[in-house]
Amino acid sequence: MPRLYEIEVACRNAIEIHPNGRRTLTTRRFLQELERYNWHWSPRQANQWIEIYVTTFKDISTQEGE
Repeated sequence: MPRLYEIEVACRNAIEIHPNGRRTLTTRRFLQELERYNWHWSPRQANQWIEIYVTTFKDISTQEGE
């Protein structure tokens, strides 16, 4: 049974740190981490969670998605 705190853990685990120090979080990577904790979300659900709960969120996507 999935637990709510695992969503935040999955989000932190999905963050990629680049050599220049920039941190990025992709929907695909977040969804992969959620699957590890038995959360099965759509890309739309994941994006909505990121927009609401990640206060430093900035959309840098180059194309429109879900």
